[in-house]
Amino acid sequence: MDNQHQIEEKDLNQEVALEEQMESTVASEKVDEDAKENAMIVQLQEEKIQLEVQVNELKDKYLRLVAEFDNFRKRTMKEQLELRKVAARDTMSVLLPVLDDFNRAKINAEETQNEYFQQGVGLVINKLHHVLEQKGLVPMDTPAGTPFNPELHHAITEVPVTDEEMKGKVIDTVEKGYYLNEILIRHARVVVGK
Repeated sequence: MDNQHQIEEKDLNQEVALEEQMESTVASEKVDEDAKENAMIVQLQEEKIQLEVQVNELKDKYLRLVAEFDNFRKRTMKEQLELRKVAARDTMSVLLPVLDDFNRAKINAEETQNEYFQQGVGLVINKLHHVLEQKGLVPMDTPAGTPFNPELHHAITEVPVTDEEMKGKVIDTVEKGYYLNEILIRHARVVVGK
């Protein structure tokens, strides 16, 4: 029986050793699984950081493109507005001699005896002035005695004056100056006292 007891004990020891080995293997596999999980977590965190960096870069590029497009749109609108102003300025500059001729015609019509002719010319000139004022054309007011300003006036001649206060001042306006939308498009042609 002793032999049998020894065999049983030996079998039991083998079973215990086998169980311990299995537990050790399971524990080792658990450690390996935990290590794999931790490595995977670290890898996923690194990928997440890389993706966040890419998202931030793309957001920055997007915002820059939006801002650049907005600036382009504003610049284009401003250029179109400037182009319209220049075109209007050129058109108005060409019309100014015609306007001067109408003003002269009105003065000559007032000297005639034909009342209907005077009224007709007056109506045409008033309508023309009204339309041009709606487009932003404003005549420059240069009464006699206004100080001569080379930025606003073009002196066509200087005449001697007896009154000291009239020296360097406008004596007469030969041709009116005009503003278009508050921008000078034609200097007033004036006679200046010296």
